Amino acid sequence: MATVKQGDAVKVHYTGKFDDGQVFDSSEGGDPLGFTVGAEQVIPGFDAALVGMQIGETKNVVIPADQAYGPRLEEYIQTISREQFKLGDIEPELGMAIEMQTPQGPIPLVITELTETTVTLDANHPLAGEELHFDLTLVEIAA
Repeated sequence: MATVKQGDAVKVHYTGKFDDGQVFDSSEGGDPLGFTVGAEQVIPGFDAALVGMQIGETKNVVIPADQAYGPRLEEYIQTISREQFKLGDIEPELGMAIEMQTPQGPIPLVITELTETTVTLDANHPLAGEELHFDLTLVEIAA
């Protein structure tokens, strides 16, 4: 039976969980995730976990932060004055996701703290610094 290797187009059902078992994402009940193994379309640990799997095989893997979304970096968090923060007529709210335009392209930010005079913005990926647990089921291999 065929096994997954670098360059294969695959389809996989997955459920992603935190250390405490809380589910943060899942394809169950929907279409499987399709991508090319080794093409950097998913996090490195997810990619590596599929190599050697066979269709119908299920695997549970733990992916450390450095093989997922990397560490949380304090330099990606910045506090600015409310005067510097302009979104037209929109008032900033805790947890609000926004994009900042840069010469290199847009950067997603989340508002993580608000005071009467400041807004704290975090450019870390929401899953940065997290060890992630995945239940994987290989559905298809297309070489």
